[in-house]
Amino acid sequence: MYLDRRMLATFDWRMAGITLILIGVGIITIWSGNLGSPSPLKQSLYLRQALWFVLGLFGLLAAAFVNYRSLARFAYPIFGTFLALLLLLTVVGGAGSGAQRWIRVGVWTLQPSEFMKLALIVVLARYFEDYKERLGELRLLVVPAIVALVPILLILGQPDLGTATLLGLLTLSILLLVGLRFKHLLFLAFAGAALTPLLWSFLKDYQQQRLMVFLYPQLDPLGAGYHITQSKIAVGSGGLLGKGLKAASQSQLNFLPASHTDFIFAVLAEQWGFLGCLAILLLYYFLITRGLEIASEARDLFGALMAFGIMAMLMVQLAVNVGMVLGVMPVVGVPLPLLSYGGSSLLVTCVSIGLVMSVHMRRFLY
Repeated sequence: MYLDRRMLATFDWRMAGITLILIGVGIITIWSGNLGSPSPLKQSLYLRQALWFVLGLFGLLAAAFVNYRSLARFAYPIFGTFLALLLLLTVVGGAGSGAQRWIRVGVWTLQPSEFMKLALIVVLARYFEDYKERLGELRLLVVPAIVALVPILLILGQPDLGTATLLGLLTLSILLLVGLRFKHLLFLAFAGAALTPLLWSFLKDYQQQRLMVFLYPQLDPLGAGYHITQSKIAVGSGGLLGKGLKAASQSQLNFLPASHTDFIFAVLAEQWGFLGCLAILLLYYFLITRGLEIASEARDLFGALMAFGIMAMLMVQLAVNVGMVLGVMPVVGVPLPLLSYGGSSLLVTCVSIGLVMSVHMRRFLY
């Protein structure tokens, strides 16, 4: 790590500040949303998230002050490592909620698919920098598509439809940036539509039910449609100003499932109302637009693609999570970045934002 006094002067305090505010709001929401839970474990989840917050803060600072170019040198080994961990999950992974997604390391549990998001961004950025003279060629896009498809299939097998979808959209965003033309996009859309029956057969029964409930909300209101029904009730009951921290009945009386993970935005809406949610969305807007500005000003293609990919990751997660909470997208299990409970997700997001800040800081050093 090379520390230059000029780096402190160019440290993006605004970006770091917004990140810390969002994490703090998430910890408070996890605490307040589980006040009425009969489980002592759920009531203490905010303490675990606070511990991950400390680790995430160290990760953010370390990533910001380490030269991001060092990731380019190790991009392929990093990707290979997390791909191997995904394969290892099929043997030693821990199961939870019907899915096999976690590896236990002592008292910690890690979710390799979360780390794969950043690893995929880094390896795609390295690949396109290596072949930057050929950007725009259709053949150049074949290898990245295959590279992304392997972890997507492994994650689908866990099963984790949400993260697999996120990786697909993330890859598509980067491909569009480096030269995927509109006619090629149309071809992919038609190919995807033709493969829909095959993809449908790979989905688990509960995943198929969630998609059917999205299309027909009243199909199973007490089963597969229960999550979204309770989510809409929570969002609507918040009104303009919300009920307050200790009066959110949907979450605190345990009507709202997954209130600390996938549906934490519904808890926010119930507690703080429309204006509170608007404030949170504005914070995300400032964070993402700042990141895209840094990507546009990067001094090299690797930094630009990495910063853009990280912001695309945050944008897609935000859109999918809020969309499924509001019932305009199917429930696929995508956490709200920085707010939802989850150590691996929080750590990866903090490190990712730190890398974007590193791109900004080193623009002024050389």
